[in-house]
Amino acid sequence: MSELELGYGRSSVSFAFDPNRYRVLAGNSPENKPLTDVEIGEALSVPIQSPPLEDLFSPGDSVLLVVSDATRATGSAQILNLIVRRLIQIGISPADLAIIFATGIHRAVTPEEKIELLSPFIAQRVRTIDHDAHDSSKMVSLGTTDRGTIVEVNRSLLDFSHVVIVSGIGFHYFAGFSGGRKSICPGLASARTIEATHMLALDFQKGGRRAGVGTGRLDGNPVHEECERVTAMIGPRFSINSVVDERGRTVRIHAGQWRAAHRAGCAEYLSNHSMKIGQKREIVIVSCGGYPYDINLLQAHKSLDMAAHACKDGGTIVLLAECPDGPGNPTFLKWFVEEFWCALMQSSINAANECELFKVIIAIVFSSNLPEECVQHYLGSLDPAFDFRKILELPLENWTSEDIRKWLVVHSGLRLTKDQYRQLALTIYDNSNAGLPVSASTYLLSQLSSLHSSGVNQ
Repeated sequence: MSELELGYGRSSVSFAFDPNRYRVLAGNSPENKPLTDVEIGEALSVPIQSPPLEDLFSPGDSVLLVVSDATRATGSAQILNLIVRRLIQIGISPADLAIIFATGIHRAVTPEEKIELLSPFIAQRVRTIDHDAHDSSKMVSLGTTDRGTIVEVNRSLLDFSHVVIVSGIGFHYFAGFSGGRKSICPGLASARTIEATHMLALDFQKGGRRAGVGTGRLDGNPVHEECERVTAMIGPRFSINSVVDERGRTVRIHAGQWRAAHRAGCAEYLSNHSMKIGQKREIVIVSCGGYPYDINLLQAHKSLDMAAHACKDGGTIVLLAECPDGPGNPTFLKWFVEEFWCALMQSSINAANECELFKVIIAIVFSSNLPEECVQHYLGSLDPAFDFRKILELPLENWTSEDIRKWLVVHSGLRLTKDQYRQLALTIYDNSNAGLPVSASTYLLSQLSSLHSSGVNQ
């Protein structure tokens, strides 16, 4: 057996597996060491398609630094320390510097997160600005794009002489890549502009995604192209795009002209973080990578989308995501519960009633951080100590009475005699249409609830 540590929040979960049955998918990124301050400084000194910093900024200028929020790992604390010192050396007063958090429609950055994202030194010395996409008083209209999108952005972008983007590059499931232009749109756009650009991902006539939209795609991607059009209206003076390792430490810097530097970073990221798979698998286990990638359901479901590329139709995906912030956005929660989860439950029930053989394995582990709306419709376990590895042991077709008996022995938490386990398994089997998974799991849960309530486990 082999073992992996899968990121889960700020910790990890150990997963033991048979290497003959499972293949570990990992990027072909070289083993890069975290960059030193000197190495980052050197990258800033040889910018991509841009004059050096000393030729871009002058004493008396005011500079707005755009930084990602806590849902992104960008190595911003180290980078900001260096760029702020560099700007001050050029002659820009600390009073003429400010940092704004590109939160889009996410929640505001907490005081603790500001210290983590900026470092205590910068957080205490540079003014910070919060963005609220729903506050029209903080927005300014820039007109419309050639495509007709109404452009409204945070007015702070126009209050400073220059704008500098500090962001991280990673895959994005419909914008192609994160970072760069996304710091402006959707990062600092109004809710109306954000909705308009996000809707470009969908094909409302054919259904599904619009042509060109997808992970790792920029050319012909309408979402990416519209975000670039909005960003061009602002014209950032400089852009710093980082690539981080699994611990969130900066290992690569692509700095310079905002469009060219981001493009260069995306090309290298794609080369180092993608691979071809020979065939899709029945079972795919995916970790978001831990914090901050699983900070909420909105961020975590992006890993689910990636895992789907490796999973056969009708297969099983096990997603590890702590989601301490719950859904992450009320709009997303409404869609997830009403349009996805309830519809999935109903279609599963309908299919189970119509097919002789039907498999459905759905497990959501609920925590106290998730609101009531998430637990009103479920098929699974409400046990906070639910072990995700149990799902891999479930039979993939109709359960036999022996399958049910083995599951009861290992996972039920009951202390019964061999005969009692065997009789309980037969009862569940006989009352579940000969082990039909949905019927068996429903009746099994009701029996366990009754037995635990009666104290048979004491």
